[in-house]
Amino acid sequence: MREIVTVQVGTYANFVGSHFWNFQDELLGLAEDPHSNEVFRGQYLDMDVLYRAGETQQGISTYTPRVLSIGLQGSLGSMSSQGTLYNEDPPVSLEVPTWTGNISTQASEAQKKNLFLQSLYEEHTNNDVNSQNNGSSKIQDKDMVENLENVVQYWTDYSKVHYHPKSLYELNGLWVEPHQFDNYGAGKDAFHEGLRGEEMTDRLRFFIEDCDHIQGIQFIVDDSGAYSGMAADFLENIADEYSNTPLLLYAVRPPHTHINPRSMKERILQNLHDAVSFSKLSSFTKLIVPAGLPSLSGSKASKFLSIKDEKPYHTSAIYASALHSLSLPFRISPTGPTDVASHTYGALSMGEAIQILSGQARQNIVQILDVAMPAPSLTGEHGYSSLLANLHPLTSETAEDAEDMQATESVIIHGARGSEGHPAKLSEVKDAIEAAYEHASTRPRFSHLSIASCPLPIPLPFPSIFRNMVGQNGQILSGPISGCSQSKGSLDVHSMPMAARLRSSTAVLPFLENRLGNLRRFGTERGAMGAEILRSWGFGKDDIDEVAETLSRMVMNLDPPSEGSSDSD
Repeated sequence: MREIVTVQVGTYANFVGSHFWNFQDELLGLAEDPHSNEVFRGQYLDMDVLYRAGETQQGISTYTPRVLSIGLQGSLGSMSSQGTLYNEDPPVSLEVPTWTGNISTQASEAQKKNLFLQSLYEEHTNNDVNSQNNGSSKIQDKDMVENLENVVQYWTDYSKVHYHPKSLYELNGLWVEPHQFDNYGAGKDAFHEGLRGEEMTDRLRFFIEDCDHIQGIQFIVDDSGAYSGMAADFLENIADEYSNTPLLLYAVRPPHTHINPRSMKERILQNLHDAVSFSKLSSFTKLIVPAGLPSLSGSKASKFLSIKDEKPYHTSAIYASALHSLSLPFRISPTGPTDVASHTYGALSMGEAIQILSGQARQNIVQILDVAMPAPSLTGEHGYSSLLANLHPLTSETAEDAEDMQATESVIIHGARGSEGHPAKLSEVKDAIEAAYEHASTRPRFSHLSIASCPLPIPLPFPSIFRNMVGQNGQILSGPISGCSQSKGSLDVHSMPMAARLRSSTAVLPFLENRLGNLRRFGTERGAMGAEILRSWGFGKDDIDEVAETLSRMVMNLDPPSEGSSDSD
């Protein structure tokens, strides 16, 4: 067994995680469906890597994600923190034997379930099999999809997954509005108040000790606000206790966090937060992947997508799709039977992937995330360029067309299609990628390719974000279909060929240099206006010097001349 434990810290990280686990749940359902495509029924991916088998007190078998989700109290919407499979703790009696006066109870109104969640609840509680299969469902799929587009507030609003009671951790007793939980210092304080840090570590320990041979930890953090400070201290605990366990860190953030601040103070706070957050988070992992564009709707990555940047439900679906693709090599059996080998190629463990990307020629822990969604056909039909040319960054502040002879990368392609939309063989994918590199002006120093025949499954609660030129199996059409809606969802698009890439390249230098420059300008230079802010977050001079040194070292690893010619502290 090569288990992976997933940690999701923060609101947006949980939005991403909700879509990620919906993909996995859809794969499990399709694997058991005799009418689904063979690529889904073939069990070519080992789902035990991400899931754990268990049993309720009533002896009912369970199969739940090996995940720890952390969020503010009340962030679960209508979902209980105990999940839905296991019995909840009995309610605490409000009777106080020593009090003879009147007792009043203040209780908030329970969150109402949307149509999708109502349908799930009816499905799980209805024991009349005939009523479920008579073709007259009370809630139609079309109504559920339309309802979700209008009502999603919480990540649980579109989650179709059962969670273990240890998975959902709310930051109880933290009396703060979400918009006020917005800086690194607030997160540090929250982690150390009471027993929160110990409770979070204990829950993670439960999942790790349940593993036979843990492959690594997949850590997703919303680094746009206070959760990054909380995550950094949590990561420090993890690094101390599980020093030999590989950790892959995704730092995600929604588009609205890039909005220009209204005042100089807000600008200073935001820039210092970004610098400190990234430096501290990166200190406790060998690989960090920043993912979060100022606008997904206006990016090259959304050429075939119709996204509303103001909806986390929309934007998180793109990042989750990319993370799903990146996780596939970790679930391919390296020595599987013949039928598995004919559908998968390029298995990697998480530790091997980290070593490839961070340890070739130079030490570089910062990775750029690229995606092609949907991936065009290998033949470039309808005038669209090659698959590699359609990989566009989901990491902000990256340089375009940066030539780096020392670059390394890991490319994952799954569900690729060949001529006339037919599924491509593994050999066809390998040949197409090699041909693309032969015609490229530059190629990376080292590239690892992983391939799976299984495309991205599109579950029912996936948002309606596909343009009218995307077909049922994710194929790119020659033009929009007349008479159809401008955007499509899960009822029209059932699967999606995908390509994703992690690359270590000098193209990430602007991202790093901006954070280093802002830290020096607002935090460390004589008379810097943000010095007091840093002190209020608990940082002394030595702490800030360490933060600056971490960023400076990252820049120097990628571009020694630029670091040597810059002013140093």
